[in-house]
Amino acid sequence: MSEPGNDRVSVVTEKGSRDAPLRDATRAHADVTAPQRWRDRKWLAIVEFALVGLIFYADHRGWIPISKTPELLLLGWISLRVRGLRWRDVGLTRGSPPNSLEKTRSLGDAESHESEGSPWKSGASAPRISPRSGEGFSPGKIVVLGVGLGAVLEAFQLLVTQPILAKILGRQPDLELFRTLTGNLKMTALFIALAWTLAAFGEEMVWRGYLMNRVADVFGRGRAAWVASLVIVSAVFGFAHEYQGLTGWIEEAIAGLALGLMYLRTRRNLWVPIVAHGVADTIDMLLIFLGKMPGM
Repeated sequence: MSEPGNDRVSVVTEKGSRDAPLRDATRAHADVTAPQRWRDRKWLAIVEFALVGLIFYADHRGWIPISKTPELLLLGWISLRVRGLRWRDVGLTRGSPPNSLEKTRSLGDAESHESEGSPWKSGASAPRISPRSGEGFSPGKIVVLGVGLGAVLEAFQLLVTQPILAKILGRQPDLELFRTLTGNLKMTALFIALAWTLAAFGEEMVWRGYLMNRVADVFGRGRAAWVASLVIVSAVFGFAHEYQGLTGWIEEAIAGLALGLMYLRTRRNLWVPIVAHGVADTIDMLLIFLGKMPGM
């Protein structure tokens, strides 16, 4: 017969053995996430926004040649890498099956995982399983949607927003920068190439892929957060075209809203607004080349 004290020791030992896997898993999770917690904090996003402001200031002072898009794109890439993400996580994907899943982190995920008996507590950044951005669109569908929406966007600008804004504000967008394209095939070809690289690809990666997601992070990534992100980022996108004057600023902000809606309505697929943006800008360049651009 064993002594009562030994029985108690045996029970405690067995209980400790059963709890060991849970303790090990919790400890392992803490070891992994502790160095990463700062990466998911709102202050990091605010620091990034301050850097965006500095880039805007440098561009305004003429310290950045040609375009600020490469600098903003580099900042976006660094932000994603620091947070363990890739461009495909914000929508730069050709269209995998819509049921593909992956682990993604966002601000506030820990609170959604707090439950009784769960190891994901006390502000830990727990993984969340969610559909990857932009999945479920084939390349063919992306092209058709992008071309169609780009043509509709350009028609809306030329026939609706531009005439109304010009009538209210008394002036057309200032497109003097592009006047050298009129009748100049080589310059037009060069600007179309820049439109598809710096403008369509670069700007959509920056404004919709990076900044819209980052602003949504700060507000919690709910429906209201995405609405706020859409409005804020579109307004700043318009301001980025200040060289076109007030009319161009407002017109580009409205275009930013349209491109942002395309991004959200296609489940955050970046390729659709990229193609739409490129098509709209290409039509602009061709109209300027032919001398048919309104206001020029």
